[in-house]
Amino acid sequence: MTEPTGTPTHCPYCSLQCGMVLRPTDDRTDHAGPPAPATPTTPATPLSVEEWPGFPVNRGALCGKGRSAADLLNPAVRLTTPLVRDRPGAPLRPATWNEALDRVAQAVRRIRDGHGAEAVGVFGGGGLTNEKAYLLGKFARVALRTPSIDYNGRFCMSSAATASNRAFGLDRGLPFPLADIAATDCVLLVGSNLADTMPPALRYLTELTGRGGRLIVVDPRRTRTAAQAHLHLQPLPGSDLALALGMLHIAIDGGLVDTEFVARRTTGFEAVRTIAMDHWPTRVERLTGVPVHQLRQAVQTLAAAPTAMVLTARGSEQHSKGTDTVHGWINLCLALGKAGRPRSGYGCLTGQGNGQGGREHGQKADQLPGYRSLTDPAAREHVARVWGIEPADLPGPGRSAYELLDSAGTPGGVRALLVFGSNPVVSAPRAAHVEERLRALDLLVVSDVVLSETAALADVVLPSAQWAEETGTLTNLEGRVVLRRKAVDPPPQVRTDLQILSALADRLGVHHGFPAEPRDVFEELRRASAGGPADYSGISYERITGEGGVFWPCPGEDHPGTPRLFLDSFATPDGRARMVAVDYRPVAEPPDERYPLYLVTGRVLAHYQSGAQTRRVPALRAAEPGPFVELHPHLADRLGVADGDQVAVVSRRGRAVAPARLSTAIRSDVVFMPFHWAGPGRANTVTNPALDPLSGMPEFKVCAVRLEPVTAPVPDPAHTNVRHIVAHGEAAPHAAAPVASRT
Repeated sequence: MTEPTGTPTHCPYCSLQCGMVLRPTDDRTDHAGPPAPATPTTPATPLSVEEWPGFPVNRGALCGKGRSAADLLNPAVRLTTPLVRDRPGAPLRPATWNEALDRVAQAVRRIRDGHGAEAVGVFGGGGLTNEKAYLLGKFARVALRTPSIDYNGRFCMSSAATASNRAFGLDRGLPFPLADIAATDCVLLVGSNLADTMPPALRYLTELTGRGGRLIVVDPRRTRTAAQAHLHLQPLPGSDLALALGMLHIAIDGGLVDTEFVARRTTGFEAVRTIAMDHWPTRVERLTGVPVHQLRQAVQTLAAAPTAMVLTARGSEQHSKGTDTVHGWINLCLALGKAGRPRSGYGCLTGQGNGQGGREHGQKADQLPGYRSLTDPAAREHVARVWGIEPADLPGPGRSAYELLDSAGTPGGVRALLVFGSNPVVSAPRAAHVEERLRALDLLVVSDVVLSETAALADVVLPSAQWAEETGTLTNLEGRVVLRRKAVDPPPQVRTDLQILSALADRLGVHHGFPAEPRDVFEELRRASAGGPADYSGISYERITGEGGVFWPCPGEDHPGTPRLFLDSFATPDGRARMVAVDYRPVAEPPDERYPLYLVTGRVLAHYQSGAQTRRVPALRAAEPGPFVELHPHLADRLGVADGDQVAVVSRRGRAVAPARLSTAIRSDVVFMPFHWAGPGRANTVTNPALDPLSGMPEFKVCAVRLEPVTAPVPDPAHTNVRHIVAHGEAAPHAAAPVASRT
């Protein structure tokens, strides 16, 4: 692969890791046009973003978020100096690095001595590079000796990861390259709106249909992606498992099961068959709202295709039965023989930028590097040897993400929390409760690029370098390990997360084993992952620079990497996929007389995750300036609500207020809110933290609500003025409320 001039690198947003080229703003090529002039609202940025047509994932295509990514480097929208709070209720003020780090280390030692090591917690992020995720997990278990670590990826891919590990013996978002999607004959896409969440990937579906392939989309809303489908199934939220079981029933009853494949390459079919036969089509129509004739059409289309794929995403996975639901789709895929073959298989459309790599190398509460289990004695022995400690010194598994946040400031819970690259005040379910728990901590430390809503609550805020200011590897949804390269130095008072972890470990008495150079960390990661399910030992910076990424597992430097998994056998002891018997159960919180509607949440095209970064980009903010409540005109008529009217979405946990947006693309018993905003329109104020018992995934995607018209004016969401704090050492007029409850 020929690399372009400039700095070839990768987008800081979703898991496609689209290739792009960075050049100094005053050195843009002619075809890119002159640099945009600086204005009071859009000061000049040091880099411009250009296309990289040679990178195979996006082939030059970039969405609006990627094209505007350099705006995040603007000093006006980011943290440029450490901030500390002198006492509870006091405003944040600028500090030196020594003062900030000393405060953290002293408080951690005090809390650890008084409450035990498990009282100090770490909360990571799915956007951290592999090096950061690895060193963060090591920091928690070696420098802090705590089991209390998890990350926001638990909120994204954990149900699909759990099901994939159980069914196939291995979890990699896609067990094949994205390009294979365009070459298959049929795709069943469940709970994903690629047109808004991963626009450059939509081309693969367009290419599929352009060559005569079929697309079936399952989604309660008629999204831009669903509008391109040959068949759109529009089920009640939370009924996907019933839908999968009903489709399997039809396949069995119609003689469409690939019996030879099932006998040769799977186990467990008879138990799965028994449950599926209880889900006859008319029953499934009552449970899901999907007509029987559409169920039959979907199954016949999928079964008739010589090759096919079943792809799931958050819409089907973010449920308290998310793991079982994914098993339902995997069982259907296996029963039809659409797995373990070229251009066929099940895949999870991983969402966060490094959601795949972030869960492979130690951020999760139950995992060690290389996707090893923390409870496996051999895994503990291997990683402890790399780390130079005794296996007995490794803590055991800790709480999952929501449980960790829910324990904050409680007896037996965490008393200190170090947050790296996450904004749970906006992104966690039952977010107002999570905010209360964070306020109750003895110590909250946040390392981030911007002063997020979570950072605004912290006792110590550490400004970290961002994507274009440091080198590091990431693993995209295909399992392709790529190198994001440094193009510009960070501001003088900004450090990388690796430098921060190294300095904190040193202050806590661990003077070795925490290098600050990314390449040094990656070399250790290679050794730690060697022999594990996610084996990176044969991947080097040189290889991924020259080859456009290498697919794991790659157990040796002469190994080509593994773009396609499971073609010969699955990663189970006997090489067969496990069909797991799962039965339908309703959502954790069905509608009733007080809360008669379903709420679903999701993303919009202009924004990403909690919006902490995209809400600071003028072009993206202009494209979608604030939250909204999407509802059907029939429902609006019943409530007396007009388009643009303020409405309150009320659940048992709280109330979110935003303008109504009328649309016939949604069911009349469902409302939709995007989750990118804080303030009155924070969708996660109302979402349900009911957890999947296997994956720890909260039920983000459905809860019971009612709508209420709002007549009083609603204030705009508060935005903290970072420059005001830095310049004046006091909270800005619109800063978050001070923390007054800490001791």
